[in-house]
Amino acid sequence: MHISDFDYHLPPERIAQTPIEPRDASRMLVLHRDSGATEHRQFRDLPDYLRPGDVLVLNQTRVIPARLPARKLPGGGAAEILLLRHLGDTRWLVIVGGKRIKVGTRLAVGPDTESGTNLEAEVIEDREENQRVVIFNKPVRPYLDTIGETPLPPYITTPLEDSSRYQTIYAQHDGSAAAPTAGLHFTGEMLLALKRQGIEIATCTLHIGLDTFAPVREENIAEHKIHTERAILTPQDAQIINKTRLKGGRIVAIGTTAVRTLETAAIRSAAYGSEQNDPNSVQNTLHAVDNTLCGWRPVIAIDEDTDLFITPGYRFRAVDVMLTNFHLPRSTLLMLVSAFAGREQMLRAYDEAIQAKYRFYSLGDCCLLV
Repeated sequence: MHISDFDYHLPPERIAQTPIEPRDASRMLVLHRDSGATEHRQFRDLPDYLRPGDVLVLNQTRVIPARLPARKLPGGGAAEILLLRHLGDTRWLVIVGGKRIKVGTRLAVGPDTESGTNLEAEVIEDREENQRVVIFNKPVRPYLDTIGETPLPPYITTPLEDSSRYQTIYAQHDGSAAAPTAGLHFTGEMLLALKRQGIEIATCTLHIGLDTFAPVREENIAEHKIHTERAILTPQDAQIINKTRLKGGRIVAIGTTAVRTLETAAIRSAAYGSEQNDPNSVQNTLHAVDNTLCGWRPVIAIDEDTDLFITPGYRFRAVDVMLTNFHLPRSTLLMLVSAFAGREQMLRAYDEAIQAKYRFYSLGDCCLLV
């Protein structure tokens, strides 16, 4: 398929610059995949589309204050470090802004020479495009809340008054450069109400890199090399998900990051085979009935990098329902939702949302694909 197949025009005024209050007041376009019919609701109506025995899968990643001011050593030329991913010990994959930054460049990290952190970084490797590997002289995480700023997507130009509004209420695990935005709509009251309704809750962790916002530049999308992200699904959560599906419940992925985690875990399940795991586990019990579940594949616990690139034609193995925000043109995320709901249906729904003045992108409204 060609990149132009995933293009659409969005008036700039439709890009949400600030979060709506309260969180669950956002609008929700509901797209019925079997018929193409749409409904215009609010997010707080989500329980109307869920059934007792369904399971929500939430991404618990937490956005870190990953934008760090810096100065070149010696000389003091202005620079900036944007943390993308922890590589182990004191090494990080980053983007470094500033003039004449190359391997061997040393940087003092902090707002000024009086910051008192004595934190330094050295560029030790060039990576693809503008990414680099730096090594800090000591662990950087203890200093992030003091010297770091929350990185917002480039299309958000209005400063965020409350940084917690770019975190989900259930965020637990530090490591993300961007929020899993489908989860921003949830309130504690909503999650409690869903549990009372008989909805199960499972969690995963996928740390999001800023590449998630990058447009695909190759004309043939099959030639695009997607970014890798760390995906984690614990044995306990895999068991919750598999038990739910065995009982006839649906797997409801909250966001494209949960989708990629679940689908990666299902693919690994098929690759490893039941002989690799405990034969008494729920996962392996499901292998025996896989053909009776319309191609659904059980998930297994994972803790690995995933570069799963989902485009139209992909056969979904784990996810039945998806909640997601509205995505950028020509993006891998638009391709993913098009694979789930159909490209033409998805683009028609986007056009309808634009005409109805929905708020788009990270701080905007959401779309429920059922």
